[in-house]
Amino acid sequence: MMKRLALDVGDATIGVAISDVLGITARGLFTLKRTNYRSDIQQIMETVKGEDAGAIVVGLPINLDGTDSVQTAKVRDFATKLRNRMRSNAMADVEVILHDERFTTKIAERALIEADMSRAKRAKIIDSQAAVVILQSYLESLRLPNGRDKR
Repeated sequence: MMKRLALDVGDATIGVAISDVLGITARGLFTLKRTNYRSDIQQIMETVKGEDAGAIVVGLPINLDGTDSVQTAKVRDFATKLRNRMRSNAMADVEVILHDERFTTKIAERALIEADMSRAKRAKIIDSQAAVVILQSYLESLRLPNGRDKR
């Protein structure tokens, strides 16, 4: 049993969410305003340590037809740099997992609209809420159809 961190990596921001120890629910933590790889990854590593997370789930933006896009390549590159930096900082035991994130931002936005949140408030938290949707999707993918799970 462990907490998992989720990232919704964009060009300008990274939405961050965390699961509970049991891997049942996810909640948004914050939205990181991107500056450069080094400081972005450093802040993520500090969050992993502070939250005592055992894995990082990175949303992979795959096209609807299953092909990669320019953004897919950027996210794969980010995940590789994150893995390498964690290995060099004695955090190699924290797994970095890529997870299909198709529709997550739309799902998150729909949920915020249904909660009657103003457009201005939605804009501030949409990235962390997308990370929540990514993480919840990942956690649900771990559950097996017969009621047992792989967590």
